Amino acid sequence: MINHATLQTDAYKLFHKFAYHPDITKVYSNFTSRNGKLSNVPNNAEVMFVGLQYFIKDYLIREWNETFFNLPKEAAIHNLKRYTDSLLGQDYDASHFEALHDLGYLPLSVKALPEGSLVPYGVAPVTFVNTVAGFQWLSNYIETVFSAENWPIQTSATTSFAYLKNTVAAFNRAGLPHDLVPFMCHDFSFRGMFGRQAAAMSGFGHLCSFAGTDTLPALAFAEQYYNADVTKELVGASVAATEHSTTTSYILSISEEKGVSKLEAEIEYVRYLMSVVPTGILSHVLDSFDFWKFVTEGLPVLKNEILARNGKLVIRPDSGDPVKVLTGDESSTNEAERKGLIECLFDIFGGSLSPTGLKLLHDNIGAIYGDSITLERQQQIIERLEAKGFAGVVVLGVGSYSYQYVTRDTHGSAVKSTYVEKDGKGVNVFKDPATDSKKKSACGLLRVERVDGKLVQYDQQTREQEQQGLLEVVFEDGVLVKETSLSEIRKLVRDQLNDTL
Repeated sequence: MINHATLQTDAYKLFHKFAYHPDITKVYSNFTSRNGKLSNVPNNAEVMFVGLQYFIKDYLIREWNETFFNLPKEAAIHNLKRYTDSLLGQDYDASHFEALHDLGYLPLSVKALPEGSLVPYGVAPVTFVNTVAGFQWLSNYIETVFSAENWPIQTSATTSFAYLKNTVAAFNRAGLPHDLVPFMCHDFSFRGMFGRQAAAMSGFGHLCSFAGTDTLPALAFAEQYYNADVTKELVGASVAATEHSTTTSYILSISEEKGVSKLEAEIEYVRYLMSVVPTGILSHVLDSFDFWKFVTEGLPVLKNEILARNGKLVIRPDSGDPVKVLTGDESSTNEAERKGLIECLFDIFGGSLSPTGLKLLHDNIGAIYGDSITLERQQQIIERLEAKGFAGVVVLGVGSYSYQYVTRDTHGSAVKSTYVEKDGKGVNVFKDPATDSKKKSACGLLRVERVDGKLVQYDQQTREQEQQGLLEVVFEDGVLVKETSLSEIRKLVRDQLNDTL
């Protein structure tokens, strides 16, 4: 991909410098999640705002400096015009980009709420305005790239927070401390994401609520853009785990070599795994062949070895209906399937009772289901386990269905201009399509306040009123002036979680 800051926009915006009224000197825009009619989170009312600092550091600062301001003007303009002239079929007038290069920095002011904030639909968490007359075209020139870079992160963060709320509620009903909550939903989405950058971005959204992840790029993302340090804090965590290639190759080779059944070969394989990983958590995918046969015949053979081991063996089913596999299928004639994995593990290995009387598995055995998990299925699993007298605290792998089966419309996210200055006078602007009232925008300058614990937006504000409220300048004239960190975001998430439960 051509990594050039001036090309990260819709082509029609190349014309907008000439489309604004010549007397307009300032354009003020905001980013808002307008409504949740298509939300992937049932009954959702708020979106977690996160991802701005990444956009500022990576695009507004690094990319603009490296590919525009730090180049000789002739080279920077040539890089732009190679594409504009070809695309438009004419000699594009890039004099406003030449003036921008002469200025030497991005004349923009970005104000925002703290990242990690739960923002109600219709409330703007971020605003943009040009700081120098003559660059009014720039405020919305960056609309496209900001939207593309921000809505995926905040959508994943919102989804992750919904999983977190369900998880914490289950822990509370069991009367359990929250020490293990960060590990109860594990990010397995990398392979299903739209490329490695999307995986890192979405994976960071997951890390705002949880620590369990197999998306390694998300850890580097947190360090690069959000001041995390994997050597000094828990950014993300994973465990030793098998996959089908390791499992099937061992089982089938041993079965053929020794003339034993696949069940016997897999029992040997689990013994081998426990010798390689004698302590700590070890996860084994168990559905390569006959899942229920191994649960009912293989695990009892290994029971004493598993209980004697200094650590937890985690059983991972990876096919079938996750709700039925974990909690039981009443219609099945197979006793194990009818009970479900959690009850079978309790019958084999025993366990204990939570402070509220719900059953907990023995510390040396556990389960994780990492396929086809959704928020609805998470809730069903929790509810069905609790109805059977078990704590609903099984670990779930959250994949790309949860984190990528979404669009910009999932939360109606959009950037719109609401105020301009013309001849030195402020003009409130807005859109209100007669064909779709849900696309109506705010009007004028904005101010956000917290009222009775909730964020409330006020529009049509005076310049003095706009300077008040919770929106604070985080970027101005090429400089990041206010930073945040993953640890600060997580603290805000926890504080808001306590307010929602």
